[in-house]
Amino acid sequence: NHRTYIDFLNKIEKLKCNTRHSWTSSGRQESVAEHSWRLAVMAMLCADEYPDLDINKVIKMCLIHDFGEAITGDIPAFLKTAQNELDEDVAVTKLLSVLPADIQTELQSLFDEMNARETPEAKLFKSLDNLEALVSHNKADISTWLPREYEENLTYGQKNCEWSAWVKELKSEIKKDSIKK
Repeated sequence: NHRTYIDFLNKIEKLKCNTRHSWTSSGRQESVAEHSWRLAVMAMLCADEYPDLDINKVIKMCLIHDFGEAITGDIPAFLKTAQNELDEDVAVTKLLSVLPADIQTELQSLFDEMNARETPEAKLFKSLDNLEALVSHNKADISTWLPREYEENLTYGQKNCEWSAWVKELKSEIKKDSIKK
């Protein structure tokens, strides 16, 4: 019903409020929603590189992947534990439970596919997720970087990009920007 729809939108509104470790080029912390939005744009823009993939599915993955952070907040990847991952999964299940059964089933299925990282769609989503964070860091003022990020900005997401030549090349270009920064 309409009230359920509005209530759900109000819950995920926290993604606009909850900040990430990344900073924008204008000098403010990036929101989780901003990360998800640009990640979805990245997926949309590389559709021609992956004609055999269901890009709409990838875009949905990009848009929903951090829903749990509406409840848990963001924890930087370099601090995230297995318990944090579990807490996020529980938060997702709780959020989705208020939706109509068919939507709940579809979105939970997407989360399960993302977590398994076996399909090409899930692999593309995850590699772009990693790369979006690097692009964000490269746009932020260098003073916002933690000491560990000088190395991590060169290596983060390397394993998740190995599955695809195109994504590996994109990672290589982003790495050049990191080195220049």
